[in-house]
Amino acid sequence: MIEIIFLIAISLAWISFAVANDLKERIVPDWLNFSLVIFLLGFRFFYSLFLGNFDFFYQGLLGFAVFLALGNIFYYGRMFAGGDAKLMIALGAAIPLSANFSENLNLFMTFLISFLFSGAIYGFGCSFFLFARNFEANRKELARQILLNRKFIALSSIFGVVLFILGFFNQLWFYLGIFFIVTPGLYIYAKSVDESCLVKKIKTKNLTSGDWLYKNIKVKDRIIKSNWDGLSKNEVAFLKKNMKEVKIREGIPFTPVFLMAFLAMIYFYFSGMNVFDFF
Repeated sequence: MIEIIFLIAISLAWISFAVANDLKERIVPDWLNFSLVIFLLGFRFFYSLFLGNFDFFYQGLLGFAVFLALGNIFYYGRMFAGGDAKLMIALGAAIPLSANFSENLNLFMTFLISFLFSGAIYGFGCSFFLFARNFEANRKELARQILLNRKFIALSSIFGVVLFILGFFNQLWFYLGIFFIVTPGLYIYAKSVDESCLVKKIKTKNLTSGDWLYKNIKVKDRIIKSNWDGLSKNEVAFLKKNMKEVKIREGIPFTPVFLMAFLAMIYFYFSGMNVFDFF
């Protein structure tokens, strides 16, 4: 049991550091994620060497491999920034708390389901807070987004109503109809919060590598593109030299979701409960 407590303690400490840095600097440093992997796999290796049985180490490698794949899927699917993806990959080395693969598979699923639910609650909570704090600006932006997307809203609503009617014959169409009716509203709400609360103009002297440009910028004969990886160090230096201000897009710090999901997984593990019991 001591080895499990150690894995949990190290992981919680590192996640807490990541949350603090993310809230303060809006970034999760690579050294934090890489050092977590080294500590976790290093501990697993030497503990297994001491026992003369490497199942504990192999399960850590398996978890690392599984979450390496998941982290890359989330990153290249434009759902995670680089630091968040690397934190998920690092936690893959911690989550297998058993030497039994089937038990670890259940832990993987418990963490992922907890992560999805925590992310949904956290995301909506943050967006509601931002909307309320900047109500007047959000109200105007919401009206603007409705006007810009009126064709999308009309088409999706018509399609949704048709599916909703078909739902009287097959329940699946009913749920699809609700999806098409609700989706435009959620998209426009999220877009209005994004445009009115998360786009800011800052002085270039305060730029750091990884910051997201709001849109492409043409400076002299060079175009600095807005992309998912953020600004490179060379691009930051170029902008500092040639511009005074730029617009950037800030993301909502997402690392608290990792802490929420990891704590939920620990609760389920020690309580003997299964996350699937709630479905």
